[in-house]
Amino acid sequence: MSYPPPQGGYPPYGGHSPQPGYQQPPPGQYPNQGYPPQQGYGPPPSGPQGYGQPQGYPPPGQYGQPPQQHGYPPQPPPQGHSPYPQHQQQYPPPSHSPYPQQPQPYGGPPSQGQYPPAGQYPPPQHGQHPPPHQGQYPPQQHQQQPPYGAPAAPYGAPPGQPYGAPQSMPTPPSPGYDPNQVARVDLSGPADALRKAMKGFGTDESTLIRVLAHMPPQELPTLKQTYQQRHHRSLEPDIASECSGYFEFALLAILRGPLQQDVWCLNNALKGAGTKESLLDDVLIGRSNADIRAIKTAYQQTYRHSLESDVKADLSAKTERMYSIILSASRQEESAPVYPQAVDADVSEIHRATEGKVGTEQLTVCSILTNRSDGQIRAIAQAYEHKYRRALETVIRNEFAGHMEDALVRMVRSGADRAMRDAIALEDCMRGPGTKDERLVERVVAIHWDRAHVVQVKGAYRHRYGKDLISRIRGETSGDYERVLVAMLE
Repeated sequence: MSYPPPQGGYPPYGGHSPQPGYQQPPPGQYPNQGYPPQQGYGPPPSGPQGYGQPQGYPPPGQYGQPPQQHGYPPQPPPQGHSPYPQHQQQYPPPSHSPYPQQPQPYGGPPSQGQYPPAGQYPPPQHGQHPPPHQGQYPPQQHQQQPPYGAPAAPYGAPPGQPYGAPQSMPTPPSPGYDPNQVARVDLSGPADALRKAMKGFGTDESTLIRVLAHMPPQELPTLKQTYQQRHHRSLEPDIASECSGYFEFALLAILRGPLQQDVWCLNNALKGAGTKESLLDDVLIGRSNADIRAIKTAYQQTYRHSLESDVKADLSAKTERMYSIILSASRQEESAPVYPQAVDADVSEIHRATEGKVGTEQLTVCSILTNRSDGQIRAIAQAYEHKYRRALETVIRNEFAGHMEDALVRMVRSGADRAMRDAIALEDCMRGPGTKDERLVERVVAIHWDRAHVVQVKGAYRHRYGKDLISRIRGETSGDYERVLVAMLE
């Protein structure tokens, strides 16, 4: 049994593909060695353990065996689409791939489409994505999976290359993170509609929401340029003058696009008295090396000083060291293989630095998790649970405190299940007295660039909390502010 090659195209927001789903192989065809890939959305382990338990983790005595097949309950399908599928959806290979199709090493980048939108990806609005310019990263094409059940290398065998060897296929920037990838399409219609909505007495907020809520990031520069050329006005100041409150805050966040919104958030986190560490975590943790480089370049161009120097001036000690590692943009690429021997070494080192001694060597754990790819972190978390009968997230909660604890937990969740990570982050904005409105807007805007990921997050939210995410947001917001958030998630 083999997996068909996945669909290529732009990578999802954040520079990482959705985690691979799990499909039950025929008896006798599951490899006897190696770490199992992360299963698709499934019910968390029973009992009060919480999110820290790896999803689909096999019971003792069955390590390396396929996890049980589960799936989130079907979501109400959008009009014209089939119900949310339980199994991984595959797509035909692209007709022209800029990369050669190669066998994927164990632990390579997850295949596109584990949790696809119901039935299919929605077509791009206002035109197709543009081809990359010469000299830029081509659209990411994931490698072909080898036949399922193919013989695995003996457990503990020497790796074919060093654990930190340079990778030949770095992850390309996410959509909106390469300034040269701009959609050259005719957006005079949307530009005119926006001007008409704000011209004269009153504002047509519904039109603003309809035009902007699902605008692809590659089209935003063209939209703003077209608006300026046709109406001799700047779009952002017009929005700011016609709207107010968190509705204005959300529309301006969309208009900045994903890269400039990240830069804006980082400056907001670092300026003034104190540091908003959780905002730094949202923007920087779990990002691809290409995205980190793009963010640093855009920050330098916008504020005329380096992001590294601002972080160093605002933070200190171990937290500053952690962000220095992240900003070096030197973590393992998602194409890096996952070697059981190297995973076991990391697991033993994490245990030695935490539960295996009095006191905690925080920088040891921090150095391991900040330098590993998501696939490697996922394998480390599974192996730790198997070896020590304790979830890695639980260990971090017990051994760390404050911002370092929150940052390391986010790293583990980014490797284990990004959709669940984002579902929990959204609920954190709404639980308890009052709503953290700015953080809610920033997090909804951040996930909405990838329409497939939005579907995953809604499924993860329903599975964890037993309620609909959009209904939850409606209960915490109102007016045009409510309508723009809901539109981004629909």
